[in-house]
Amino acid sequence: MAIYCASRVAGWPGALVGGAGFILPGLAIILALAALFLSGSEPEWARALGAGGGAAVAAVAVRAAVDLLGPSWVAAQARRARWVAYVAAGAAAAVLVGPWLVLVLLGCGALELAVRRGREAVSALALLAAAPAAGGWGSLAWTAFKVGGLSYGGGFVIIPLMQADAVSHYGWMTSAEFLEAVALGQITPGPVTQTVAVVGYAAFGVAGGLVASAIAFSPSFILVLVGRRRLDRIRTNPSARAFLEGAGPAAVGAILGAAVPLAGALSEAWQYGVLGAAMAALVVLRQSVVLVLLAAAAIGLVLMWAGAEIPG
Repeated sequence: MAIYCASRVAGWPGALVGGAGFILPGLAIILALAALFLSGSEPEWARALGAGGGAAVAAVAVRAAVDLLGPSWVAAQARRARWVAYVAAGAAAAVLVGPWLVLVLLGCGALELAVRRGREAVSALALLAAAPAAGGWGSLAWTAFKVGGLSYGGGFVIIPLMQADAVSHYGWMTSAEFLEAVALGQITPGPVTQTVAVVGYAAFGVAGGLVASAIAFSPSFILVLVGRRRLDRIRTNPSARAFLEGAGPAAVGAILGAAVPLAGALSEAWQYGVLGAAMAALVVLRQSVVLVLLAAAAIGLVLMWAGAEIPG
């Protein structure tokens, strides 16, 4: 949105300046924090802050999904049975299939398009579900591209995919470090997509963080710079709308399902207590996400002083 609005003011130079102004401050901050939290010899107080803040991340995912469920349900109208199926498919995929979540999102969009058009629709974008087998720069670039190309309906939709690549597939980070990365993406300026910079840092240092961020944000720049004048036409295109009306609910379900692997990454009993408190504060009391994450981090610090075990 920042890139698009800036482009309306000053064309492509405005898009570049507006996008840079939106992305760069948060990127600088999150890379500095990544250097502290992922140094391998971080002080215990930093680990305590990360463990506390990371414990609340699953609650943030639930809050993000809840905020999207209502408007999505209202928009569904006559297709609510399929809407429920799409949400359930997205949630199940986020919990069970990790990086293959992409296929489910695209499949739901293709199915809705097929229902509207009365024939089978197939998306060539299914290739995005694949990942290179090696763990080098090409793998980081591919992961970042998938993050940037699929951050629809809120950045949390790409968390299961990013977690599967960064933790399970390539081993760039531990589960605890990934939770810290998502928390850092929430408390720093800019979108949760900034988390990919921490993943890049874990893989290849500062250069990895910069490359991952540049690749992840490039689809947004390209779509605005190339397609800005066609945006209104695309938005009203029946086929495009049908696809999004299938993929959109699945993305909301995926955001909700992302809470499960995020909660599963917790390792200490006190972290589940923090998660429960964060869930109440965010979902029931509707408190600020940033304030809740900061409070959770502070609880981790207090518990460290009280002698609680801090995850390594």
